[in-house]
Amino acid sequence: MTGRLVHTGQVVIDLVMRVPHLPPEGGDVLASATDTLPGGGFNVMQAAARAGAAVVYAGGHGRGRFGDTVRAALAAEGVTVALPPSAADTGICVVLVDDSGERTFVTSADIEPAVDPTAFAAVPITAADLVYVSGYTLLTGAKAAVVLDRLERDDGLCVLADPGPLGAQAPAWDRLLAHTRILSCNAREARHMTGIDDLVAASAALAGRLVPGAAVVVRDGPAGCLLTHDGRTDAVPGFPAEVVDSTGAGDTHCGVLAAERLRGADLRTAALRANAAAAIAVSRSGPATSPTRAEVDTLLAADPA
Repeated sequence: MTGRLVHTGQVVIDLVMRVPHLPPEGGDVLASATDTLPGGGFNVMQAAARAGAAVVYAGGHGRGRFGDTVRAALAAEGVTVALPPSAADTGICVVLVDDSGERTFVTSADIEPAVDPTAFAAVPITAADLVYVSGYTLLTGAKAAVVLDRLERDDGLCVLADPGPLGAQAPAWDRLLAHTRILSCNAREARHMTGIDDLVAASAALAGRLVPGAAVVVRDGPAGCLLTHDGRTDAVPGFPAEVVDSTGAGDTHCGVLAAERLRGADLRTAALRANAAAAIAVSRSGPATSPTRAEVDTLLAADPA
């Protein structure tokens, strides 16, 4: 393995609250547990690192207690931090996890602070690397321009794009798709982006927006995922899991998918291992609960799908 995962998104601090249900408008609920943990892009990088990839963080991190927490967590996972800290502290995301394990987010507007264009342009990135771009990056004009300018300057980089709930609404979305080699989204996002309810048709429609040879992965919870590549859409089976907390499941999937591709796995094998990792992650409480490579091996040995 010669390439690295270069993550250009944003690590945040997740304020995670376990609630019986979402409060009604004007109402209130009591949380049974509250945690403050690194989240956002950290989940993807943790997953990739635990799956055996070399990982570089080329996103922002602040000066302050939240930034200190982020840097310590990245160091613990063996992730290299490429950029200096910004003046403001790292942003936060409020995560409400209900009794079904479903999560609802409220994200601060400063979640993606600007990065220094000169410093970002100097980060070594080669064609052997896989560059992760989050849709959240596209929502802030300054950082979106820095990242997209780099992709256009170094045309031919391998980009994994994950729109998230909001990214496909950004004006720069089509500009990112022009450089995307792997598009990974969940079923809800696929339907929203295409207006097509049938996931097979939606996945194929998304593939039609990408450059020839690119792939689309549509994550569909316990059903696994759909993989569209070279004009064909195949279902990659999921694994049964008792859902405790779905926060970060898509991030885990993206991180393991990226790591497996960097390790030389074909797309289907990478997607299958990502499905297994996501199934393990949702059985644990917290936003960053990615399994180790050995844990995925154990699940696959017990249920080879």
